[in-house]
Formats: sequence, structure tokens, C-alpha cells
Amino acid sequence: MELLRQWSVDLMLARCSSGALVGLEAVAIMVEVAIAPGLPGLSVVGLAGTAVQEARERVRSALRHAGLKVPLTRVVVNLAPGDLRKEGSSFDLPIALGMLVASGQLAASSLEGVWSVGELGLDGQLRPVRGVLSLAMAARACGARALLVPKANGPEAALVDDLGVWPAAQLSDAVALLRGQLEAPARPSPLPGPLGRDPELDLADVQGQQHGRRALEIAAAGGHHLLLVGPPGSGKTMLARRLPGLLPPLNRQEAMEITAIHSVAGLLDSRDGMVRRRPFRSPHHSCTAAALIGGGAIPRPGELALAHRGVLFLDELAEFQRPVLEQLRQPLEEGCVWLSRARQRSRFPCRTTLVAATNPCPCGWFGQPEASCRCGEGQRLRYWGKLSGPLLDRIDLQVVMRRVSAEELSSGYSRKTGSLNNRKAEDTTAQATERVGMAWQRREQRNPGGCSNAALSAEALRRVMAVEPEALELWTSAIKRRRISARGAERLLRVALTICDLDGRSEVGTAAIVEALSYRSFDQQEE
Repeated sequence: MELLRQWSVDLMLARCSSGALVGLEAVAIMVEVAIAPGLPGLSVVGLAGTAVQEARERVRSALRHAGLKVPLTRVVVNLAPGDLRKEGSSFDLPIALGMLVASGQLAASSLEGVWSVGELGLDGQLRPVRGVLSLAMAARACGARALLVPKANGPEAALVDDLGVWPAAQLSDAVALLRGQLEAPARPSPLPGPLGRDPELDLADVQGQQHGRRALEIAAAGGHHLLLVGPPGSGKTMLARRLPGLLPPLNRQEAMEITAIHSVAGLLDSRDGMVRRRPFRSPHHSCTAAALIGGGAIPRPGELALAHRGVLFLDELAEFQRPVLEQLRQPLEEGCVWLSRARQRSRFPCRTTLVAATNPCPCGWFGQPEASCRCGEGQRLRYWGKLSGPLLDRIDLQVVMRRVSAEELSSGYSRKTGSLNNRKAEDTTAQATERVGMAWQRREQRNPGGCSNAALSAEALRRVMAVEPEALELWTSAIKRRRISARGAERLLRVALTICDLDGRSEVGTAAIVEALSYRSFDQQEE
């Protein structure tokens, strides 16, 4: 009995608050550290992954280099709740702080209301971790007064209001802050620059292709997906890369959403602390479904979610594996992707504008009068067989581009000086952006929640859209003649509504329906 009483006195327990990432969200984790009699050693329990288990060596070495004592007894670390899988190196700092409290080197009161995350180097340096923005939002929701983070993660954590942010470069600095030996540093600045666009890419650089340029404006104004089909060198990639420049600058809410996704993926630049431009993602056609959609034992966002509020560009669309492309169908329709695993289900937003580009055939010259196609009919059918009808049905704008003529290419140069001629004002990105911005204002005032025209539900579309009788008759006739599906018919109306927004018209007329039909190049025609 006396031995049991002595053992309970020797047992010392400390608790430190932290968080774990579950998809895009973070949940509260209680790091419990118990020091008890026994052989020296450190064990971690609570469904800890490999990176968390390896924290044993990092924590012990960091404590020694910081001039702190390592308990020469048995140490047990529990990460509660125990049925939630924990991954990553962000638990190094809370484990080290819990050991200091349990060994009496740090007062337990200093950790009250304080969350901590961070990876420890062997020399005690605090290294940045991913997902700090989500962890900071979870800390604020749980009523934390401060978040202790590595110095590099300070600007990111400071994006969350009403939460103290304590950045530290070393473990010794973090301990000094908690002991009151150092004053809490000034709140880091999360915005080193304004939200804006990429000024380097101008629409005027694209010679000719008026049909494609107009389709690009419609895609930017209404959030419509775009497919560009044309021979090599016709300007498909140039057009796609200029789409982010046509979109209005991010607002703070959109920037926070994009920043959280990039932070969870480990792609956030710690020097900026916030994504300030709309993303443009262009994965190679050899990417897997997990890379494009997202995946992993602990789900992480893929290219589709990383392009949220921006542009996802799939070049050489017909070279992608068909099973990979088929997984785009539901996310493109719903604007989010769900990744389900045995232990958890994660949701990642993917309200992106898809721009796809492909050649008309493997050699690229089918249908071009200036060049002869070397592909047989079977080759062309197999090439286009990777693009299913349901996938094409979800792409509102389907544009066939022609080969740029020599006259159009030479028109951009001066014969005397060899320099670029002055760009026409109506052909520049600045002028197109102004028209797109006005269209955005009209749709935000009209659409429920200010959503894009492409995201309007069928019920909302009928409520906000006014169609002239002649235009409605033309639309009905086109559905029968071109065998357009119900989804395609609604998307045709959404495109016509965007055309009216760009042109400043409040009612959809026959001209808007005719133009919208011109962007559906791959509907089945009646014989």
C-alpha cells in the first residue's frame, strides 16, 4: 500500500493543447505527458503515425541543445482522442512543452489557453509546418488565447483575428515566452502586398483567334468550363494562361479559402502568409487520379482543389488516362470533392474554372486545309474515345481553333523596327477585364448569394432569367435538332445569360442563343 502511494506521488502529468488536420479542417488534440518511475524512455500512444513516433529523438535532442533537462525516467505521451489518426511533425513542440511541465521546468499555468504547433530540429530550431491557418481557426473556435508557432508560420497564423500569435525561432525562445522572460512579439503582418493579378501576361499577345478570345471572356465572366481544340501552335495554351488575368482580384474570404488549401497541401510560401493571386494549376497528362483529385491515407488536396477560385488547365486532354478524367465529372458539377477513407471523410472545395486543350487527332492536323492529316479513322476514334460524352456535356464552351495565318502573325510586328506595334485598346487584358468586371457586378446583384452563372441551380436559373419568346423557340428547336441533353440545354441558357451580362442586356434574345450555340462544337447532329 505504501509503495502504491509513493508511486502515485512520483507520477507527474502535464497537458498541452494542439490540433490535428482532418482534411481541410483541424480538430483539437490534447497532448498528455506522464512521467513515472521506470527505465528511461519515451513512448507515444494515440494512433500516432511514423512522423509522430520519430518525434522522440527530435524532442530529446532539442531539449539538450536548448539547455533544458531531459527526464531520465519513463515518459509516456498520449495524443487524445486516441481513435483519431495523427500524422506530421507538428506535435514536436507540444510534446516538448508537456515534458517541461511534467518535469517541473515550466509552470503548468503558462500553458493555460495556449495552443502550440511546430517541428523541432535537433538543435532546437522551430521549423514551419503545414495547415497552420486551419489550426489557428480551430484554436480560436475552442477559445484559445494564443497560438505558439514557428516564426515562419507567424504571418499565416496572423490571418485569424481575435487570436494571439506568438512566433518563436527556437525552442528556448518559446520557453522564455511562456515563462514571461520575453515579451510577446508584435503581431506578424499577414499581407506584405495587395491582392491582385499577374500583370505579365496580356491578351494582346494572342494573334487572331477572335472566337477563342471571346470564349475566354465568357468563361471568365460566368465561371464556365472551356475546351479548346486546334492544331499545334494555334494559341490554346496562350489563351488558357491569360484567363486568371481576366478574373477580378480575390477578396479576403476567397484568399483565406485558397490559403487554407495550399497550407494543408504544404505549398504555401511562408514569406507571404497568404495567397494573393488566383491559382493557375497545370498538371502533366501523366498524373494519377490521386494527384488530380486528391488522396492518400490521410487525404490531401489534389490539383483540382488547389485550383479553387482559379483555373485548372489540362493541356493535351486526350492524353490523360480515361479513368482519371472520369473522376472529374462529379466534382465539376458540385464544386467540391469528397475523399472517403475507412476512418474519415474529407471535403475539399474545388469551385474552379476548367480549361482543357487538345489536338483534333494524334498528329494534330485533322481538318486543316493547309496540312494533311496522317492519322487513320481508327486512330482518331481511339484518341477521342478518352473523352466521354458525360464529361464533354459538363464543358459549356467547346471551341474549335484554326491555324493562325502568316498575315495575322506578321501584323503584330513593325517592318521598320522589328518591335511590337501598339496594341489595340480593345484587345488588351485591361479592356477585357473591365468588361468581365461589369459582368461580375451584374451577376452578383442578380444571382442568389452572388454565385457564378455556371453554378446557378435549375430553379435559380428559371427565377432570375428572362428569355424572349423567339429566343425560347430557337433554344427548343436547337435541343431537338442537335440532340442536346437536359444538362446541356440548361448550360446553354447559362452561357447565353453570361453573354447578356457581358453585353449589358437584361433579357436573353436570339443573338445570345445563337452565340451560345456556336460554342457547342461537339453536339451530335441529326443526319
